[in-house]
Amino acid sequence: MGLNFRDKAWIFLAILCLSLLICSTKALVSYDHKSLIINGQRRILLSGSIHYPRSTPEMWPDLIKKAKEGGLDVIQTYVFWNGHEPSPGKYYFGDRYDLVKFIKLVHQAGLYVSLRIGPYVCAEWNFGGFPIWLKYVPGMVFRTDNGPFKIAMQKFTKKIVDMMKEEKLFQTQGGPIILSQIENEYGPMEWEIGSAGKAYTKWTAAMALGLSTGVPWVMCKQDDAPYPIINTCNGFYCEGFKPNSVNQPKMWTENWTGWFTEFGGAIPNRPVEDIAFSVARFIQNGGSFMNYYMYHGGTNFDRTAGVFIATSYDYDAPLDEYGLPREPKYSHLKELHKVIKLCEPALVSVDPAITSLGGKQEAHVFKSKTSCAAFLSNYDTSYAARVMFRGFPYDLPPWSVSILPDCKTEYYNTAKIRAPTILMKMVPTSTRFSWESYNEASPSSSDAGTFAQDGLLEQISMTRDKTDYFWYLTDITISSNERFLKTGDDPLLTICSAGHALHVFVNGQLAGTSYGGLSSPKLTFSQKIKLHVGVNKLALLSTTVGLPNAGVHYETWNTGVLGPATLNGVNSGTWDMSKWKWSYKIGTKGEAMSLHTITGTSSVEWTKGSFVAKKQPLTWYKSYFNTPVGNEPLALDMNTMGKGQIWVNGHNIGRHWPAYTARGNCGRCNYAGTYNEKKCLSYCGLSSQRWYHVPRSWLKPFGNLVVVFEEWGGDPSWISLVRRTAK
Repeated sequence: MGLNFRDKAWIFLAILCLSLLICSTKALVSYDHKSLIINGQRRILLSGSIHYPRSTPEMWPDLIKKAKEGGLDVIQTYVFWNGHEPSPGKYYFGDRYDLVKFIKLVHQAGLYVSLRIGPYVCAEWNFGGFPIWLKYVPGMVFRTDNGPFKIAMQKFTKKIVDMMKEEKLFQTQGGPIILSQIENEYGPMEWEIGSAGKAYTKWTAAMALGLSTGVPWVMCKQDDAPYPIINTCNGFYCEGFKPNSVNQPKMWTENWTGWFTEFGGAIPNRPVEDIAFSVARFIQNGGSFMNYYMYHGGTNFDRTAGVFIATSYDYDAPLDEYGLPREPKYSHLKELHKVIKLCEPALVSVDPAITSLGGKQEAHVFKSKTSCAAFLSNYDTSYAARVMFRGFPYDLPPWSVSILPDCKTEYYNTAKIRAPTILMKMVPTSTRFSWESYNEASPSSSDAGTFAQDGLLEQISMTRDKTDYFWYLTDITISSNERFLKTGDDPLLTICSAGHALHVFVNGQLAGTSYGGLSSPKLTFSQKIKLHVGVNKLALLSTTVGLPNAGVHYETWNTGVLGPATLNGVNSGTWDMSKWKWSYKIGTKGEAMSLHTITGTSSVEWTKGSFVAKKQPLTWYKSYFNTPVGNEPLALDMNTMGKGQIWVNGHNIGRHWPAYTARGNCGRCNYAGTYNEKKCLSYCGLSSQRWYHVPRSWLKPFGNLVVVFEEWGGDPSWISLVRRTAK
């Protein structure tokens, strides 16, 4: 019997509804206590952090490709507010800050995206990712229940979410973004701030949920994250972490693959055996999302590094600063990812059954109707163990996990490295630099651009972080009848500064330098200086080394010479210069003339040949070079220079500063201990950073301009261009 029109209509509507339901299911991202659920399927997701501004757009495709080949499912990145909104309402999304392009490249590679909007990021990034203008909004207090801050934060967060929606980049729109993060590691801050912090947490969560991204939101290190926002873990180990709701999955947003390098600090690293052990241990304890921070660290180009953070953000990651696989770390983790994927059907189906195999050994077994996977663990840090599991013996090295995807055969052990170690080298190219120099004198109060005021001014309120440099100028007048307390003895000049480095010039000559460090950025210069009868010119060059990126209300922290400033040793008593009339100048002459550019270099007469300045402060150097053939990454060896900045073809490749490290308490590697012992330290007594990445995409075949500004004196004769290679 044939169907009538009404029957046909009902069938059509039923099919349409079913189709819409299927499409909706495909677009849905949800979760339960086991894992995220994508397209209706539970997933074990392996992720890696790659920050788009810390590499070049030309590097992105290869980095993403290697991440996928390394077995990752997800690329995670922060969103960098100060890069995208350098002035209020003026947005920038070009070049290294082309967030949409980066996400689309990840999508094209078939990977997902975890977007950590923040917009506070920490990340050892300048000012924690906040634009400097935010500090000067009237009534502003960062990261608390503060009206001006919440208005600005919501505006930028909505800007990013709307942009992602417009480009159809959320998974619910067919895009790759499966997770969003609001705020960042706020739990410890909330605890210190108190009730205003708790109110801010609730507001932040409600604000984020109101943006309707269609994908879950997370808050890391936030035990009181309001439901349905997922609380996640950051740290070296997260196997014991539990979300604050039994209905949420166990997620790890930062598994630290190493650590950042600070100027003046040793270079941290983390053994791959320990990383693999931490991942396997997390998965066997029910973890379902794990992100490496960092998978590729990259470079703090320009002035983007946080306070005292080195230009290199290598982080001992599986892909090194230059984008090359670090072996055996990359391949050992790649094999781990493969075997975890073999276990995935069992992992997402059931919770593990845990049995003891000995005093410090145990088995985690995931057995469903159709699959079985087992993790055999040895938690002893010193001794191997032979255990019996299901009637068969297994040898477990110390501090290791063996993975059996079929509950029988050991496919992988976290401590058994099969991949070869490949030592990368920095090999000099045939490039020879012919340097020219230009010395700029310390300024005087009559120079253009100077201004005068009684007392000492805070630095960032004047520079607005447009430059690292701020001059404090004053005169010290010694009358003919003034005598020093001890005949022939020089008076003692003491200058206290909030940081970060200070160069003291007396009558145009460098009298000395003082600098702080990451743990104590404040400094005191205390040194005898030579003065003559009459007017003596005192010039203080205060230098920032990045801005703070973490801490409660770090927007209130000061920088620069704030005093006291005293001269001791004259017979009329100690002179307090703090309230004297001072003249000020923002930046250096070379910056004002744009000496780092082709146009700017023609504005001064450069010294050449044997007359090139060496070991002189406030010196600009320039040279030209041709690009070496090949595709190996390039870097500048700056080991004979002091402190300053480097530009190649107008691109700022970062601050240079050897900042030699101490030998004490270095070379240790106790990664099974407490928080501060989970990093190994190397390069003791050597430069914190010697080589500075020069991206090939910033070069042309011939006639590349390199410019170096040297603050306190170096020898450019030994600067060389090197290749990063295994050969």
